[in-house]
Amino acid sequence: MNNRKNKPEILYMDEAIIVCVKPQGMPVQNDKTRALSLINHLKNELARKNKNEKNPELFVVHRLDRPVGGVMVFARTKEAAAHLSKQIQDGSFDKYYQAVLTGFLPDDSGVLTDYLLKDGKKNSSVVVDKNTKNAKKAILEYEVLDILETDQGDYTYALIHLLTGRHHQIRVQCANAKAGIWGDTKYNPKFQNVKKKYYQIGLYSTRISFIHPITEKEMVFKTEPEGEAFEILDAEEF
Repeated sequence: MNNRKNKPEILYMDEAIIVCVKPQGMPVQNDKTRALSLINHLKNELARKNKNEKNPELFVVHRLDRPVGGVMVFARTKEAAAHLSKQIQDGSFDKYYQAVLTGFLPDDSGVLTDYLLKDGKKNSSVVVDKNTKNAKKAILEYEVLDILETDQGDYTYALIHLLTGRHHQIRVQCANAKAGIWGDTKYNPKFQNVKKKYYQIGLYSTRISFIHPITEKEMVFKTEPEGEAFEILDAEEF
């Protein structure tokens, strides 16, 4: 796989939305590292394209973890943001991910349902009993695309349909199912005590679909995964 440059790629733009490909390792919004965020990069692009728009508005309606790359949509108006947010809340906004896992999922296809509790101080989430205070239900569907057994370990290549949008949801649920995301040093035990501290993890937002806030037409955007984990697939003829 040929990696794209570490720069966002704009796939579509109009007066209501911007759809782009977020590079792995770039934060969606400003964080304590002071690295250039995706939203600031896009605002800079808007200002460059339209000299009369010195402080363009842009609204985050969904997020990707910093290590995760892939396709995203931003709203350019409050009305568009509300429209897209409502679709996310009612489940009509579809988000699909491709993932490389270290281990095997329970079946060739299925549903993982857990209750997650977020720890804001540690920026992490854990699976807890459903009666735990502040726990939120997390649901995802998965389909196994292929499996690989090697001397280095077992791998699963999966397509994941995210049905709820919880903090670090896919990473936590897959780790809890004993099939953690490749390269995930936060949740996958196989990567928590390694010398290398950073990996481009094997999780990629590969497809989103939603109804356009103005035209009411269905919009579908796709991108192919990249990163170290997905290069394993090529190398091993997955």
